[in-house]
Amino acid sequence: MVETQLRARLITHAGVLDAMGRVPRHRFVPGSLQALAYDDTPLPIGDGQTISQPYIVAYMTQAIEPSRSDRVLEIGTGSGYQAAVLAELVKEVYTIEIVPTLARRAATVLRDLGYRNVHTREGDGYAGWPDAAPFDKIVVTAAPDEIPRALVDQLAVGGVMVAPVGRDLQVMTILHKARDGVVKRETIPVRFVPMIKKGK
Repeated sequence: MVETQLRARLITHAGVLDAMGRVPRHRFVPGSLQALAYDDTPLPIGDGQTISQPYIVAYMTQAIEPSRSDRVLEIGTGSGYQAAVLAELVKEVYTIEIVPTLARRAATVLRDLGYRNVHTREGDGYAGWPDAAPFDKIVVTAAPDEIPRALVDQLAVGGVMVAPVGRDLQVMTILHKARDGVVKRETIPVRFVPMIKKGK
């Protein structure tokens, strides 16, 4: 997976490549799909949600330029796989999932695998995690129509956020926050499940 799907497609960050090689992706997919866990494709994880293909996980992780001192917020825990990859690279991960069954399952898998630097919460990702903010990096793994203001507010000055943005046609968007505002850069077309808002 690392050689053919990642390194061959310009994932160059050594830490990201190492983390993708270490995290047991098969532990984050349903038992009936474990034989496909390392294929270059997203997979269903229940409740209408998916685990992203390995390349997209690596792309988003590389995009935030992870550092060992970072505190990272993830919106959309899903299976917990992206959180595990981040946990290999940064100081702390705070991850929020709105679907209760997925939130509980991911928390259990992450705990069983020994990721003590991952904090899980069931809740609305649109609100972020204000009591733990600010965050050095934010990774959004479901697609909002536009980047929520609360997440921009919770990103530290000098921080980076990556998110798939759009309703039908989505574009991976990288946001850098400076003291005088934010700079957004659109990169590759992607397809993610919509970001769910509480009560909708």
